[in-house]
Amino acid sequence: MTAATKPLRIVIAKPGLDGHDVGAKVVCLALRDAGMEVVYTGLRKSPAQIAHVALEEGADAVGLSVLSGSHVPLTRQVLAELERLGIADTTVLVGGNIPEKDHAVLRELGVAAVFPTGSDFADIVSFLREHGHG
Repeated sequence: MTAATKPLRIVIAKPGLDGHDVGAKVVCLALRDAGMEVVYTGLRKSPAQIAHVALEEGADAVGLSVLSGSHVPLTRQVLAELERLGIADTTVLVGGNIPEKDHAVLRELGVAAVFPTGSDFADIVSFLREHGHG
């Protein structure tokens, strides 16, 4: 398989102490159905653990699912860990219960896109196909 036809490799992660992952799992299925390779980290992962998985898996993108309200500090920490590991160019998406007022804050941190609860899976797939190449 050539690089041009290689499927996107996406890490979906649940940072922090949030124990609700149904939405993250459904996104994983939608991405797999769209032909992407998906690695789900499971619940309650630290920013360092998430960044290490992204590095080890050669992720094109990392999707953070946050429902706890801690999306800004957790995202900031994940981005710092990606930078520390030398993979700061990895595309990062954030989804979950993200208030509209925080979308710009997350983008200023370096997040490529925000997909709040209820986002259309087709929009996520389309965004990743266009921008998910690290």
